[in-house]
Amino acid sequence: MVIISPILERDVNHGEVIWNTAVVIGNHGNVIGKHRKNHIPRVGDFNESTYYMEGNTGHPVFETAFGKIAINICYGRHHPLNWLAFGLNGAEIVFNPSATVGELSEPMWPIEARNAAIANSYFVASINRVGTETFPNAFTSGDGKPAHADFGHFYGSSHVSAPDSSCTPSLSRKRDGLLITDMDLNLCRQVKDRWGFRMTARYDMYAETLAHYVKPDFEPQIISDPLLHKKSL
Repeated sequence: MVIISPILERDVNHGEVIWNTAVVIGNHGNVIGKHRKNHIPRVGDFNESTYYMEGNTGHPVFETAFGKIAINICYGRHHPLNWLAFGLNGAEIVFNPSATVGELSEPMWPIEARNAAIANSYFVASINRVGTETFPNAFTSGDGKPAHADFGHFYGSSHVSAPDSSCTPSLSRKRDGLLITDMDLNLCRQVKDRWGFRMTARYDMYAETLAHYVKPDFEPQIISDPLLHKKSL
């Protein structure tokens, strides 16, 4: 068994900075490595920028006895380039451990991971907790909503998506559960061969666009209709 264990990591060597981290433990009980969450949300109650730092471990893929795996931690699932980078580094299964509530993200939950599995030709294991935590003191998030004592309902619904667009049934929305499923990693290569997404992608073009975008003088490539702004006589 290989275990992915999300932890709160305190970096005592660098000013006790706090990271949202996932540790990968190998099937012999050894620590293979860790990954720190790349994207920190600033959304409603989940304004984590006040205690977590953006990760600095890149997009590592861990070669285990059962395949090459990666961890796209929680909010990272909303960033397509995050999924892409794990795929470029050779991931066969990407795990997405999450703690997300219904009002915030449930409509997107069955879509984003499945799309990532298709686009990147790997399996995605979507994991979400269940239940509602109630705090002794009400709080607000500066969003104009009344003070409240909980984040909302964590809706579970964990499932696995495959690169051929198939998907397992989801676990319960209200109860803890255990999902066991077979993943034939040969399917990753078969789908790559069938669709050729890696062969037809234009990474050089994307890289050029991104290189321009991050510069202060970036201007969007917009071609306007010359008649759009023409003054009528």
